[in-house]
Amino acid sequence: MTIRELYYGDNLQVLREQIPDEHVDLIYLDPPFNSQRDYNLLFRSPSGEPSNAQIIAFQDSWHWGEQAEIEYDDILKRSNAQVASMIGAIIGFLGRNDMTAYIVMMASRLLELRRILKPTGSLYLHCDPTASHYLKILLDAVFGPPNFRNEIIWRRSGAHNKCGRWGPIHDVILFYSKSDDYIWTNPKRPYMAGHVNEHFIKDSHGYKTNYYGNVLTGSGTRNGESGQPWKGINPTVKGRHWAIPGKLWEDAGFDGEGLTQHQKLDKLFEAGYITIEPDSEWPIYERRIKEGEGPATGDIWAYQPYTEGTVFGNKDCIDADVSWIKPRSHERLSYPTQKPLALLERIIKASSNEGDVVLDPFCGCGTAVHAAETLNRQWIGIDVTHLAISLIEKRLRDAFPGVQCAVHGTPKDLDSARDLARRDKYQFQWWACSLVNAQPFGGQKKGADTGIDGVIFFRDDSVIRGGPKKIIVSVKGGDNINVGMVRDLKGVLEREKAAIGLFVCLADPTKPMITEAAAAGFYESRDLRRFPKIQILTIADLFSGVKPSYPDYTLGQTTFKKAAVTQKKHDNKTLLDL
Repeated sequence: MTIRELYYGDNLQVLREQIPDEHVDLIYLDPPFNSQRDYNLLFRSPSGEPSNAQIIAFQDSWHWGEQAEIEYDDILKRSNAQVASMIGAIIGFLGRNDMTAYIVMMASRLLELRRILKPTGSLYLHCDPTASHYLKILLDAVFGPPNFRNEIIWRRSGAHNKCGRWGPIHDVILFYSKSDDYIWTNPKRPYMAGHVNEHFIKDSHGYKTNYYGNVLTGSGTRNGESGQPWKGINPTVKGRHWAIPGKLWEDAGFDGEGLTQHQKLDKLFEAGYITIEPDSEWPIYERRIKEGEGPATGDIWAYQPYTEGTVFGNKDCIDADVSWIKPRSHERLSYPTQKPLALLERIIKASSNEGDVVLDPFCGCGTAVHAAETLNRQWIGIDVTHLAISLIEKRLRDAFPGVQCAVHGTPKDLDSARDLARRDKYQFQWWACSLVNAQPFGGQKKGADTGIDGVIFFRDDSVIRGGPKKIIVSVKGGDNINVGMVRDLKGVLEREKAAIGLFVCLADPTKPMITEAAAAGFYESRDLRRFPKIQILTIADLFSGVKPSYPDYTLGQTTFKKAAVTQKKHDNKTLLDL
C-alpha cells in the first residue's frame, strides 16, 4: 500500500508516536529560521484587490521557557552524549535565550529524525545564515562529522533593498547522510555552451569529442599484454603502455570485468569509440554528447537571470530550474517561505529512488510532498497548523486529481472537534473554514473582531454587470450560542454587502436561532433559484455530508490559489528535462 500521509500536530510528538525506526529514505526539513518574525498570509479577492484578510501562518520566534527546559532535560537523559555535550556548551556560551531555545527545539527533533532514517538515508536541512552555523554543529553531533556531505548555497531572491551590508540573497541547505552507504544518483548539470564550443567538434550528427595522442595509454613500459602492439600501434616505443582511463570506459557504459586491455580496446573499437587514421601514431578516442550528460552538479545553486543561451541544449538561464518563485509565477500559492517545486525535485531525485519514502516534518504548504508525488515517491508530511494541512490537501487535489491521502490529527468526530476548539480557537476556526471551502479571514491578526472568520466568493452576474458576490462565514466553537449571534451575522452581511452568511457551530442551534435565520429571507440567483440568506450548519451536519447552499458557480480562488495539474515524472529524466 502506497504511503501518503499528512499529520496535524507537534512534529516531535508525531515522530515519537507514529513513525517507526528506520522507516524513511529521505528527509527534507525547512524549519522556522528563528528570524523573530511573524509570517502572514495576505489574501486577495477575485478582483485582485486586498481582501483585508491577514492570517499569521506561523511565528518564527522562540523563547526560553518551560518547554525549552523540558526538552533540554530530555536531551540530557538520552544516550547521545555528543548532542548533550554540544547543547551544554552552546548554552554555556550563549546562555538561556531565544537562540538556545531554538537549538534545543531542533536538537530534540533531529535526534528523532535520525532514528527514523534508514541506514541508506539522507537528510537535507534548509536554513539561512541566522542559525546555520549552530545547526551545522548540531548536525555534526547528531549524525557524526564524517557524515556531513555538503553545504549547499541556494540563491533565494534576485535582489535585496539597501541594508548597510552585502545583500543577503541566499539560503543554506545542509546535507547529511546516516552512513557511508547512502543513496546517491550522481545528478548532472548541463554543459555550458561555451565549454561545448571550445572542447567539442560539431558535425552533421551533433557534437563529438576527439581525444588525440596518448589518452588511451599510461606512462612507462610493461612486459605483459598492455605493453604489446594493438592494431599495429606499439606503445612501448613511446615509453608507454595501454591503459584506458576509467572515465572513458564509464562513458562507453560497458562491463569490463575480466577483460584485458586489448579486449577493452577491441570492444571500444567495434562500438565506434576508437578510430585509427592512416599513418597515425595513436588511436583516437571519440564519443558524442549524450542526452542528460554534463558535469556533476555543484553545491552552489544560483539562478542567473538574463543568461539565456549560455546553457548547452536549452534556451534557459543558468540554474533556471531552481529559480526563486517570482511574484507572478503560476506556482505561487500565497504561503510565506514557499520553496520552488523544482528545488525539491532536484533534492529528491539525487537522494532517493522511485517508491522510496520522503518525509517533511515542517511541511508548510506542501512543496516537498508535491515533489515526492510528482516523482513517484511515497511521502509523509507533518505540520502544526490546520491552515497548512488544509492547503496541502487542496494542493494535492488540484495537482493530482483523484489522489487520496490519509490525514491524521484533524478532528474526525465531535469529541475531537470540541477538544480542538478548547485548545486553540484559531486552529478550530481555520479547520472549520476548510470544511466549507472558505478562505480564512482575520484569525490572529491584531485589531477588533470583525465578525468574519471566513469568506467564499462567487459570481452571479455577467462580468459587465457586476463583480464577485461574497459569502461570510462565522465560526463558533463554544457551547453557549444564542440568537444574538445570528443577529450579529445579519448585521455583518448588511455592512459587508454580502449575499449569504454561514453560521458554523459546534453546539446545536436553539429554536430562536433557527427562527431568526429563517426570517432573514433568501438570496435569489440569476437563474431564479433561492438560497437561505442565513444558514446554520453544525459540525455534526458537516461531518454527515451536509453542504452549504449557494450558487455553484464559485470562483477559482478559495482558501489559496489553485495549483496547476502536475504530470508525473520518472527517474530517467535529467536536469535538462527539468
